[in-house]
Amino acid sequence: MAAAPGDAPPHVLRLAGHPMRWRLLREPAGSDRRVGELCDLTDERQSLVSYHLGRLRRGGMVATRRSLADGRDTYYLLDLSRCRELLVEAGSSLHPGLAARGAGREHARARVLFLCTGNSARSQMAEALAARMSDGAIRAASAGSHPKPLHPLAVSVMRARGIDIAHRESKHLSRFGGERFDQVITLCDRVREVCPEFPGAPVLVHWSVPDPAREPGDDDAVLAAFARTADELATRVRFLVEAIDAQAGRRGR
Repeated sequence: MAAAPGDAPPHVLRLAGHPMRWRLLREPAGSDRRVGELCDLTDERQSLVSYHLGRLRRGGMVATRRSLADGRDTYYLLDLSRCRELLVEAGSSLHPGLAARGAGREHARARVLFLCTGNSARSQMAEALAARMSDGAIRAASAGSHPKPLHPLAVSVMRARGIDIAHRESKHLSRFGGERFDQVITLCDRVREVCPEFPGAPVLVHWSVPDPAREPGDDDAVLAAFARTADELATRVRFLVEAIDAQAGRRGR
């Protein structure tokens, strides 16, 4: 007897349901990972890891980005927005109520430090977005390994989102060397390689976000790169806030 159209599990469940692929989704969920790191974490040979990563990439669940620290390396990152869409669709195919999302809750408190090279764009934008999107519950800070003045296009794209960062100053990461954070998030592949230790063993996370100031082309192209960076950071920060809320909720049970 042939199966009815709705009897087969959604493709995302079959794709993610493989134990190896599920592991490869979970590892970059918290931090972007190089393929070599994924091989070490799964204790599997690179050919097998690459095969399953290819399946996940074709399914739209992971994306890749060439490392700016070492062009021979590729970072794999979880496409959180697309994963949410696919999983919501899968849930609603089982029951419409599974697609519902909560709203209006109070956010959990946390202290987060964002790091990049110059502290002139990416980390400044991430700091401002974290404070805004958590309604101030996240006490965010930012710094750089080689600080330079705030980029005017970072100010411009954030102002377009209703956030004023024009008054902010760039800071060296040594300023925060003795402070405690819940999470330290590196946004630059180069800074990840030199990130110092912080007291209290914070969770270390890496987001491989390209420097929009290095975008080739005319002024319009560079401005568009800054806008894309702001969009990507907003997506990542939104999921960061939700993850912090979820972790706090589990601790409160």
